[in-house]
Amino acid sequence: MSDTESGVIALAECFVSAIERGDIEAVKGCYAEDARIWHNFDNVDQTVAENLKVLGWMSRVLSDRKYNILRRVTIPGGYLQQHVLSGKLKSGAPFSMPACLVVLVKDGRISRLEEYLDPAQAAALQS
Repeated sequence: MSDTESGVIALAECFVSAIERGDIEAVKGCYAEDARIWHNFDNVDQTVAENLKVLGWMSRVLSDRKYNILRRVTIPGGYLQQHVLSGKLKSGAPFSMPACLVVLVKDGRISRLEEYLDPAQAAALQS
């Protein structure tokens, strides 16, 4: 594995770990200032600030967050990650949602993140 690939994987691990801990400042540090976050279900680019607001909300409604990484590989300019996000809803019920990320990295930070997930499964976070 090249130094560049090692750096990309280390960034991916730092990013996931920060979300699991609910450390929004650490998540922010993984993003380039002008990064954009896109989701397949709305086809809209979010700013970092908009995404951090969503992740902050998620940390309040989903406890014991864990990313079960099924696959993480480097790709030209970034990495691809397939995972299952799990945790507990406020009701105590278990939550599980498979997703896939395509992440572009520039200068050691996430410059673009594209997330593919089933919005019907994500809706369980609202209840």
